[in-house]
Amino acid sequence: MTLGSASRQLPLDDTVALAREARDAGLHSGWFGQSFAYDSPSPAAIVGREVPGLHVGTAALPIFGRHPLLVSSQAQTAQAATGGRYHLGLALGTRHLTEGAFGLPYQRPIGLLREFLTALRPLLETGEADFHGELLTATTPYSAAVPGARPPVPVLVAAMGPQALRVSGELADGILPFLAGPRALAEHIVPAVTAAAEAAGRPAPRIVALVPGAVTADADGVRERAAEALALYERVPSYQRVIELSGADRAAGLAVLGDEEAVAAEVRRYRDAGATELVFTATDLSGEDDRRRTWKLLGELSQG
Repeated sequence: MTLGSASRQLPLDDTVALAREARDAGLHSGWFGQSFAYDSPSPAAIVGREVPGLHVGTAALPIFGRHPLLVSSQAQTAQAATGGRYHLGLALGTRHLTEGAFGLPYQRPIGLLREFLTALRPLLETGEADFHGELLTATTPYSAAVPGARPPVPVLVAAMGPQALRVSGELADGILPFLAGPRALAEHIVPAVTAAAEAAGRPAPRIVALVPGAVTADADGVRERAAEALALYERVPSYQRVIELSGADRAAGLAVLGDEEAVAAEVRRYRDAGATELVFTATDLSGEDDRRRTWKLLGELSQG
């Protein structure tokens, strides 16, 4: 499940307490979205160190405005702090935020993703890089390895379009699709990234699907709140495409809502579609009681 997002910013002590609750409920991992507030690898590192046994990750750091050397340092530090339980998620971001907030032109995102991953992987694996591309340069005049950052940090990409999936299959360990329903996963996303990984001689990629959802007795009411919370994604072309490929008219149509039986059935559908892991988001949309009810179910499902 997600422990932090753009809409859910808690004091760190409260976040640690939530993470302990998640672990005790049997959940495997906690993920942090990146906003303009917390720098997501930092709370991930703190939570992972304070809550032994819980894997932590970022979902996801936009690569525009960041450099592989700095991201490697953040990721390796988090990996060392958590004893090898950190997962790095990267994203292309959006034109609106990249140009509006950073003042950077949103140009050649796929090319930048390829170069970013090409430079980043040796940094995470060996602490060394000597990359000179068209869009970025990354060299290490001395070692960038962080003591204790083992095994190498796994890298996942919030990829859903054909070109991003190809690059991710070739160079990353997996993907982090969001608002991609079982149909989009099974028919478009999983086959594309798996074929790219096979062609590159890499292991089968992890498919870590982020899914908004909650166990609730008020599915209709919660879906209305989900429609408001997810409306911004409907204005982003990449999400418009994947929502349509999933067979939904609105983003909220992909929220998994209902009683335990209904939510468990949807979890099975995602797994049958090729998701290797599910990360539920927005589990607090209908209040703390439903959040606890949701986490209890997810913990039970993760043990089965």
